[in-house]
Amino acid sequence: MLENLPVYISLFFGLTTLACLLLFIWVISNAHADNNRKTTAIITISLVIWLIWQAVLSLQNVYNTDTGSFPPKIMLIGILPAFLTIIILFSTLKGRRFIDSLPLKNLTYLNIIRIPVEIVLYWLYLHKAVPELMTFEGRNFDILAGITAPFVAYFGLTKAKWNPRVLLVWNFICLGLLINIVVNALLSARTPIQQFAFDQPNIAIEYFPFSWLPTFIVPVVLFGHLVSIRQLWKQRRAV
Repeated sequence: MLENLPVYISLFFGLTTLACLLLFIWVISNAHADNNRKTTAIITISLVIWLIWQAVLSLQNVYNTDTGSFPPKIMLIGILPAFLTIIILFSTLKGRRFIDSLPLKNLTYLNIIRIPVEIVLYWLYLHKAVPELMTFEGRNFDILAGITAPFVAYFGLTKAKWNPRVLLVWNFICLGLLINIVVNALLSARTPIQQFAFDQPNIAIEYFPFSWLPTFIVPVVLFGHLVSIRQLWKQRRAV
């Protein structure tokens, strides 16, 4: 774990990760699909095992040693499997049936998790564990997605007062915000591809519990946007 870091930051982020897990389970449990209870149970168990595995890797200092290796260990062991899972879901018939059954409103509310994440990143910056560019004082405007998410979900979906095109544009913008911070975070980490923040690199993701950010929270939020965009695009074509 990071030295000289107040316990409340790690605890707050741990609770944020738990909230993300519960929100994602809430999304899945409300899917319009057959055998949904069984599917929810299987996915929940798989995600818990994944989180435990990532915790073990970071606690065993796998990610913060030999940072000069290529590809970086956290990308190979932590990030790549999550992204491959998303690709498989979108490229298989069964996977597409599953993602098309997920409720769009719940997926939109899921983005609220980005607010506490941004708070944690700011605290980590103050304690020199991430660079300023990863915060809302730098190049990271991802908090806007979290702030606007409940309004988009309520007025755009619950009340259905907005055109689906507005929802589609919002998802594309928020996806762009996510990609922006992910790229900056990866290029600020202590790896052979580091391009920014050499005086205060992104070291937090190498340690528990913050390794859960790129290996779990980011893939979940990315998945939510991709599913939402697919569903909204299909609605637009059907009109």
